[in-house]
Amino acid sequence: MTSNKMTDQVMISRVQDSMYRQCKKRGYAAPVDVLMDIGVLQKSKYEDWRFGRATFLESVCTVNLKKLSFIMRQIRVYAQKNQLKPSETYYKQWGTKKKNGQGHKSVKRLQFSKSGKAEIEKAYATHYLDEKRIAELKMEGQSL
Repeated sequence: MTSNKMTDQVMISRVQDSMYRQCKKRGYAAPVDVLMDIGVLQKSKYEDWRFGRATFLESVCTVNLKKLSFIMRQIRVYAQKNQLKPSETYYKQWGTKKKNGQGHKSVKRLQFSKSGKAEIEKAYATHYLDEKRIAELKMEGQSL
């Protein structure tokens, strides 16, 4: 089944599963990781974007904007239902250190959408924190 033939119900199920697994494993879920988990963003394409080889994230996803909007909405629905705390994250381009270790090149904020509209950029950059799970993970870490 290719990602563009995926039914809405299958997509919702995959988004929920990804969000659940991410929160269980590390205490938060990130939209870019959901996109990779459900197969609409290849890891190599994500890395191209992080290194500045793609102008914006949406251009390297394998589904159209309508489907991406649907996925993003399902991420927010899951986060609200599960009382996850939104936390906006700053995504900067990878590989901006100078070769000789002398300082940095200017930090470049990455763009997620073609439009660059603030509310769309914020949606992609928002991670959702499971504060109870984060506390559990910290306790588990201390008992090792």
